[in-house]
Amino acid sequence: MRHLSTLEGWRQALDSPPSPPTPLAVGEYRALGHAEREDYDEARLDHLARLQVVATSIVRHTVTCGRRLVLLNRHAISARRGLIVSGPAGTGKTIAITQLGRSHELLDRARHPGQANRIPVVYVTVPPAATARMIAAEFARFLGLPVRGRSNMTDIIEAVVGVCTDTRTGLVLVDELHNISLTTRHGAEVADTLKYFSERIPATFIYAGIDIEHSNLLSGTRGAQIAGRFTLIPTRPFPCNDEWKGLVATMEETLLLHDHQPGTLPGLAQFLHAHTGGMIGALSHAVRGAAIDAILTGNEKITKNSILAIPLDHTAQTTGRPKTRTATK
Repeated sequence: MRHLSTLEGWRQALDSPPSPPTPLAVGEYRALGHAEREDYDEARLDHLARLQVVATSIVRHTVTCGRRLVLLNRHAISARRGLIVSGPAGTGKTIAITQLGRSHELLDRARHPGQANRIPVVYVTVPPAATARMIAAEFARFLGLPVRGRSNMTDIIEAVVGVCTDTRTGLVLVDELHNISLTTRHGAEVADTLKYFSERIPATFIYAGIDIEHSNLLSGTRGAQIAGRFTLIPTRPFPCNDEWKGLVATMEETLLLHDHQPGTLPGLAQFLHAHTGGMIGALSHAVRGAAIDAILTGNEKITKNSILAIPLDHTAQTTGRPKTRTATK
C-alpha cells in the first residue's frame, strides 16, 4: 500500500477493497483442513485489518458542503471559498475529507471516461515544523514531480501549478493543518504558500486539522483572510444516541465471527460509548482489535471483557475509562 500523499497511493485507495471471505457455518469451518483453516482465518484477519468507512453524519455533511463549494467555485477567478474540518483527534476528520475527495474523483471519472491524464484530486499533509519549501515539495511529491536539492521555490511552485492546471485538478485536500503556527516565520510562510497555491490553482481547497478554531490560524491578518474565505465544520465525539448505536451495529455486521451472537454489540452501545469517549476512531480500534483477538484465540466472539483488553489511545483512555468503571459496577 502506498501512502495517500502520492498519486499512486491515492488512486489505489479509491479502488474497491477486496470482498470479505464468504462466512462459513460452524460445521463447515470445523471441517476444514489445517491449511484451509489458516487461509480462511488469514482472509478474515485481513478483512478486519482494513478500516471500514462508515457514512457518519460528519462524513455526509462534509461531502455535501464540499460538493457545493466546488460548484460555487467553478467559474471563480479569485477569492475561492474553502472548507476547514476541525476537531479533536480521532473524530473522523481525515476520513471525512478523503471521502469528499473520493466522491469528487469518481464523479470526475464518470464525466470524463478514459481520460487518465486528469488528476481531479490532490492530497497532501503538512509536515511537522514545515517550511514553505517543504509544503511545496509535498505538492510536487504527490504529482510525481522531481524535487532536487538545487530546485528553488519558484521552480517547484510553477511546476506544481502547471501540472494541476493541465490535469484539471478541482479539489485540493490539505491534512494536518495544525502543524502550521502563524507565530513563527516558517509557519507564516507556509500559510502564505498555501494561499498562493489556492490563488494560482483553479481548485477548491479543503483543510483538516486538530482544533483549528482554537489555534492562531484564524487570528491576525493572515488568519482573518483564512477565516473570511473558509467555512468551518466541527467534528466532535459522538453522543450516545441512535446514530452511535447504528455505528456499533454496522461494525458488528463486519465481524465474521462464528460464535458471536448478533445484537451483542448494540446491546453494549452505552458501555462502548463510555469506554471510548464517543470517539469513532477508538470504537473502530476496540471492536476490530477484539475481533482479531477472537480469531487468534479461537474464542470467535466479542465480550465486554475482550473489548476492555484492547489498549486504547491516551485520549480515549483518559476521557472514557472513568465512565467505564462507573458503567460496569
